[in-house]
Amino acid sequence: MCVQHTHNEVMPVSEIIERRIGRVGGGVLRWSLVLFFVGFGLYKFTPQEAAGVAPLMAHSPVLFWVTPLLGVRGGSGLIGVIEILMGASIAVRHVNPRWSAYGSLATSGALLITMSFLFTTPGLDPQSIDAGFLAKDFTLFGAALWTSAEAFSAARKRGAGLEIANAAPEVRR
Repeated sequence: MCVQHTHNEVMPVSEIIERRIGRVGGGVLRWSLVLFFVGFGLYKFTPQEAAGVAPLMAHSPVLFWVTPLLGVRGGSGLIGVIEILMGASIAVRHVNPRWSAYGSLATSGALLITMSFLFTTPGLDPQSIDAGFLAKDFTLFGAALWTSAEAFSAARKRGAGLEIANAAPEVRR
């Protein structure tokens, strides 16, 4: 069965369903990243979370300097602000896809850092809650890379659309 789609394009129903599922799945990926990063960013301002992340950051080859410079609460707060900004940048996909793409890319970098805690934190039991919590970052890393690629694609398409709209009438034909 085929259905008339946009621009006189006839598409099989299965392709229409695939596109819709893809859009819903992409939205779920994007907004779960936003919620994770904004939510956990806000949580970094609590004393419990600050105390929990301090030993992870202390042994990180990237973040070892944060706690000595800013203290436990200040360091956790800095990480919280960064996480909130990354989550917010991912959220602006429909307003500014390029900004969202860079935010997703930054998020994937942050996730690489947190995944490194699995290997840099002495005494971290692979079966502990902390290790399990960090392991979920592998999935989030994949989601951040996907949302970055999708947003870069949207930015490129939007840019191409602007180029066509701004072109001389004879070029648009």
